[in-house]
Amino acid sequence: QVQLVESGGGSVQAGGSLRLSCAASGYTGSTYYMGWFRQAPGKGREGVAVIDSDGSTSYADSVKGRFTISQDNAKNTLYLEMNSLKLEDTGMYSCALDRARPWSLRRLLVSQAFAYWGQGTQVTVSS
Repeated sequence: QVQLVESGGGSVQAGGSLRLSCAASGYTGSTYYMGWFRQAPGKGREGVAVIDSDGSTSYADSVKGRFTISQDNAKNTLYLEMNSLKLEDTGMYSCALDRARPWSLRRLLVSQAFAYWGQGTQVTVSS
């Protein structure tokens, strides 16, 4: 049974930084995709960043240059380093995981077609 548990959310002022973590367990495949997604109040969920098991990444245009997705395979943990946070970065951030397939990372980011999802961690950016 795959489980994803996010942590690291909180409240921060605009311009500040946060690092989110997603601890994964129960997945036995050797190749995979993982990603971060967010949902702001009253809006639909959107892709933030995805990474594959080889370390290739793709980012939403709105976070390029500010956010970094990474993974620690020894710890089975996914990270999202968020810098220069803006008010519009506020939302519930969830991580997701799925088996690798012949899709581009961009397609995964946009389609959000992941089988496994965490419960999310709230990020609130204030002025």
